[in-house]
Amino acid sequence: MNKATRLPLHAGVGFKPEHFAAIDAAPQPIGFFEIHAENYMGAGGPPHAKLKRLHEDYALSIHGVGLSIGSMQALDRDHLARLKSLCDRYEPESFSEHLAWSSHDNVFLNDLLPLPYTEATLARVVQHVDQVQSSLGRRMLLETPSTYLIFEESTIAEADFLREIARRTGCGLLLDVNNVFVSATNHRLDARDYLASFPLDCVGEIHLSGHAVTTDETGATLLIDAHDSPVADPVWALYEKVVERLGRVATLVEWDNDLPDWPVLRREAEAAEVVLDRAARKAAA
Repeated sequence: MNKATRLPLHAGVGFKPEHFAAIDAAPQPIGFFEIHAENYMGAGGPPHAKLKRLHEDYALSIHGVGLSIGSMQALDRDHLARLKSLCDRYEPESFSEHLAWSSHDNVFLNDLLPLPYTEATLARVVQHVDQVQSSLGRRMLLETPSTYLIFEESTIAEADFLREIARRTGCGLLLDVNNVFVSATNHRLDARDYLASFPLDCVGEIHLSGHAVTTDETGATLLIDAHDSPVADPVWALYEKVVERLGRVATLVEWDNDLPDWPVLRREAEAAEVVLDRAARKAAA
């Protein structure tokens, strides 16, 4: 690894082409934009023209959703090569992927699936993270998952699992506060206890997003990481506690479905910026 850049310690949003005209019309109070890598693996055309223009004025985070880094199978070398080409093309300030798996036997399942936290899984994920960082020539961030089940064979707590991956590989962590709240609620746990044990010193970025509320077959509350609504109040509260401990940190608001108009998404980022500013003032007092 030899490329060590980082995102501005401000709030950003996921870039959607539908918002490009509004963003390009005037400077925006946005620290950075994030894209999904798989949407930009073509050679050219309007997507790349817009992204090139955007990156002239704003920092860029590239976020992968298809590496299947938690799979027990080998990484797809062709996919990794396309990812390297994209990162070399744009030199983003950050690259991140999920602690999840999404493919098996050449079938892409179009989902971010959980994995058991065992020594065998840990060794495999470490191997994959090392391979990604070596191939890209840059440090990556690994994102906390949202989960809907717990594996009986798991022997390592999730926070400890992530801490050990970071220790062995030198990667950073992407703390998705909404994912923490979703998982804790689904498993009848306390999100504050999870965050108290989390290795915040490894965090290079935070994600915030909305979630959907439904019920399972027993009538119990079930949360879905839907990315289709504003950040919920309990997630804002957890985020504020994290930032009070961590200080200013690059924070992304994700909104991928039922996309709102640009001013609505911008206001979510501005709300995150208010939390960051408040934490900075407390730290300076």
